[in-house]
Amino acid sequence: MYKKYFGTDGIRGKVNEQKINGEMFFKFGLATGTYFKNLKKKKQTAIIAKDTRLSGYSLEPALVSGLTSAGMHVYTLGPLPTNGLAMLTKKMKANLGIMITASHNPYYDNGLKLFGPDGLKLSDKIEKKIEKLIDSKIIKNLSKPKTLGRVKRLEDANEKYIQILKSNFPKNFNLKGIRIAIDCANGAGYKSGPKLLKSLGAKVYTAGTSPNGFNINYKCGSTFPNKIKSLVKKHKVNIGISLDGDADRIILCDEKANIINGDNIIAMLANRWKRKKILKGGVIGTLMSNYGLQNYFREKKIRFIRANVGDKHVKEQMKRNKFNLGGEQSGHIILGKFATTGDGLLVALEVLFSMRKGKKASELFNLFKSTPQILENITVKDKSIVDSIKCKKAIKFASKLIKDKGRILVRKSGTESKIRIMAESDNKKILSQCVNIIKRAIL
Repeated sequence: MYKKYFGTDGIRGKVNEQKINGEMFFKFGLATGTYFKNLKKKKQTAIIAKDTRLSGYSLEPALVSGLTSAGMHVYTLGPLPTNGLAMLTKKMKANLGIMITASHNPYYDNGLKLFGPDGLKLSDKIEKKIEKLIDSKIIKNLSKPKTLGRVKRLEDANEKYIQILKSNFPKNFNLKGIRIAIDCANGAGYKSGPKLLKSLGAKVYTAGTSPNGFNINYKCGSTFPNKIKSLVKKHKVNIGISLDGDADRIILCDEKANIINGDNIIAMLANRWKRKKILKGGVIGTLMSNYGLQNYFREKKIRFIRANVGDKHVKEQMKRNKFNLGGEQSGHIILGKFATTGDGLLVALEVLFSMRKGKKASELFNLFKSTPQILENITVKDKSIVDSIKCKKAIKFASKLIKDKGRILVRKSGTESKIRIMAESDNKKILSQCVNIIKRAIL
């Protein structure tokens, strides 16, 4: 389904270019406000949270202006993890929740993630309807002066979010005696991450908790695991936790400074949940999930289904198949028992809960042998190059070459000007050869 503004995970792009500027955010606010207002619920409320990018200060007022112009009352929450916004959207019975973030992207990008009253990301069908409203005449959707919305700031959103997280675990659960390193990527989790762990009694060592508007995800966070590795080594902790810019992703580091990606976390959780009879149905992965993970689930007799990339698609498949666990290699993991979207801190708590009886992190993970995988992100001016005859021929040739010895996935990024190439095979020579064939056709 072609979409003009929305990608695989909301709207994203470079600040003050094309989609990401004050004018467009006013239109986004007006369109989403109009769509939800037309559902004719009595209370017309939107809540907004953001990460720590400097551009949030200019984009948020434009978004608020659009929403209030549509007649929506708005609560602004300030910096808060994405799933904190999703949880509070549901708890506050708001019509919608909007997260201003570009997730793991650099500071010069920004965007939006939209949630409905159920705390779920909007479907492609709803996004298409909102896109029509974005492109309609502004005057058609403006409210009368008497029905304009009001704006209020809520200062305790992080505290409310922490309370919700803790309520999912027994009251006597604590982290006393556990040493934890956490890298918050100078992003949305910089307050709630350390506060949550300290409130449970852990000894906490932090990095990425001094945002300045420019340093979000810069040489820190889940896309830069060397930071958490060095923190684990330096402070000799039991476990390291690394979040991304909006804290919906998590990468872990065991006490031996081994990085644990999303696939390994999902394998551990699925294994534990099956043993405890918590796992429902099976696990949803994505097209990017490692082939070794698929083989592991086959051995364990755990159903495994691949969804399109993006935790929204993972959640949709979870709902369709009535599964309660799913996620991505990148660290987007959805615990369906507790949440509607990825939540790094919630996943961290679930892992820490399984360590409470003295188990080491290194004993919990490494449950399967990963198939060698190459991931290449090629920056391009025009993503449609992947549809060219030259590129299609290269992909076809590479696919024939790797057939029965691995798999290849070539796709356009839904959020950046990049083509993503993924190849897996135990034959490393063929692996490199196939990726290079496709790269030459793109560049």
